[in-house]
Amino acid sequence: MSSTELPGVRAAAAAAAPTVSAVRVAEGEELRSVALPGLTLNVRARPPERTGLPPALYVHGLGGSSQNWSALMPLLRDVVDGEAVDLPGFGDSPPPDDGNYSVTGHARAVIRLLDAGERGPVHLFGNSLGGAVATRVAAVRPDLVRTLTLISPALPEIRVQWPAVPTGLLAVPGVASLFSRMTKDMTAEQRTRGVMALCYGDPARVSEAGFREAVAEMERRLELPYFWDAMARSARGIVDAYTLGGQHGLWRQAERVLAPTQLVYGGRDQLVSYRMARRASAAFRDSRLLTLPDAGHVAMMEYPEAVAQAFRELLDECGGS
Repeated sequence: MSSTELPGVRAAAAAAAPTVSAVRVAEGEELRSVALPGLTLNVRARPPERTGLPPALYVHGLGGSSQNWSALMPLLRDVVDGEAVDLPGFGDSPPPDDGNYSVTGHARAVIRLLDAGERGPVHLFGNSLGGAVATRVAAVRPDLVRTLTLISPALPEIRVQWPAVPTGLLAVPGVASLFSRMTKDMTAEQRTRGVMALCYGDPARVSEAGFREAVAEMERRLELPYFWDAMARSARGIVDAYTLGGQHGLWRQAERVLAPTQLVYGGRDQLVSYRMARRASAAFRDSRLLTLPDAGHVAMMEYPEAVAQAFRELLDECGGS
């Protein structure tokens, strides 16, 4: 594992990091740690088929990690040089020193990663929370984004779907610790089945091997002492972003995005309403829409081939770069 680091930063992060199970690395993937002042990010890469391909960055959703892109990344390695980031406090990235888990805080982490690696402009992908983060990045730093692909982006809804309410409640101070105590006897397998029932249009599409890998990752996350804090603070960040108006509101920022945008919505999404597809299509000035009636909240995991094809068509429209 290689790293980009500043003197003393990695040592301090290592001293604070808990000893937990190793994060899974699929065949053909590489991990590296990027240390920035006050921030250390884990980056998962899938080496491209050839040199000179345009860079891409994948940003996961709440409670997810860079592993959420492991099904999509190999399908696009012939057209992009892809990397997926673990947002601060998720995956294998430790919490940020300042404890900022807001949408803006996550967006700043992505911007700092891109600036440090001088990889921009990139083809930027975002799912759920990552979609809100990617929208903000594209709005405030258009120089860093070639195209934008948003899968069930967490943009403000007036009528929030009922299955999404518990996630919003995590934002209430004390609820996360209460929920942790109430569910302490649940096994990692039970938790994983619950997450899949919420996020997948049809959980039966998950292979037995995929399910076991997800259970192992759940077990690893529950070993992290900051897991619930990262979840609660990031959920609070989404709620805060939903209530923010004016020029910093996410819908206003969506209108300012210049990059060609591919939107992907699932008809069985229980967290981001399918009806938001029409509003998003109107908000992003240069958008095209893919609707997947049987998909849930994580179409890039459920139907990676369809998402890959949509991106290829977007890339063709943009001249292949």
